[in-house]
Amino acid sequence: MIIQPAGFWIRLGAGIANGLFINLPLLILVGIITDDFDPDNSIVSLILFLYLLLTPVFWKGYDVGKKTMGIRIVKKDGSNVHIGNMLMRNAVAGLFYIITLGFGVLLSIMFVVFREDKRAIHDLMAGTYVTKVSPAEMSSKLDA
Repeated sequence: MIIQPAGFWIRLGAGIANGLFINLPLLILVGIITDDFDPDNSIVSLILFLYLLLTPVFWKGYDVGKKTMGIRIVKKDGSNVHIGNMLMRNAVAGLFYIITLGFGVLLSIMFVVFREDKRAIHDLMAGTYVTKVSPAEMSSKLDA
């Protein structure tokens, strides 16, 4: 596997795609069911947390946004992520970002922009990185 770190803009695109294809429809659906359209709805938050935690484990590093943008999360050695990596990446790093009042997020963005390997703080904590998927990998996945 050829390692091609995914930079800031493509990762942002994946986040926007997740927002449009997953977050927004989920918010509307849960809002209709519960009559609560608050974006901070705890049901929506739990479902999104589980989606971001489990989808990459069962879908070889992809979530809908990453698949759309042709990027995926892998372990530092290039292998598929496991639940432990994703817990560290989402839960522990998420707590770090909360404790630092968002400054950790800004620092993490700077890491992705300026580090050669494009790894954010949550990537460093979890032993992961986000890589571009090669055309050969994409076509072999389509053929399978």
